Amino acid sequence: MRASTSSVRVRYAETDKMGVVYYANYLVWFEIGRTDLLRTLGCTYQEMEAAGLSLAVIQVDCEYRQPARYDDELKVTTGAKLLSPARIAFDYDIRLPDGTVSAVGRTVHAAINRKGRACRLPASVLAVLA
Repeated sequence: MRASTSSVRVRYAETDKMGVVYYANYLVWFEIGRTDLLRTLGCTYQEMEAAGLSLAVIQVDCEYRQPARYDDELKVTTGAKLLSPARIAFDYDIRLPDGTVSAVGRTVHAAINRKGRACRLPASVLAVLA
């Protein structure tokens, strides 16, 4: 499985009244990790969209283990696995500064064309994930 690690610092606006990260922000950090991983693999979202391909999220799972707090510098490790010629799964591991797992998750994406119909991933994407 191909993987990359991104750093994210928790902003005050991402916390709730209890002083911990609001749960939906983890999905934003998943996207940061996913975008960074694709860039390291040589295929950016911008290039894919210019070629008429989008990756629609069709499933999201997130297990919250330990809360992150304001100003924590988190490490988001993202891995990708090809599920079929038209689907990719991304796995995420978000760690606190001391290495403790804050959350783990997964998103599954379907390749779709400009008309919103399922399509095959480009050969360049299949090659780096196969």
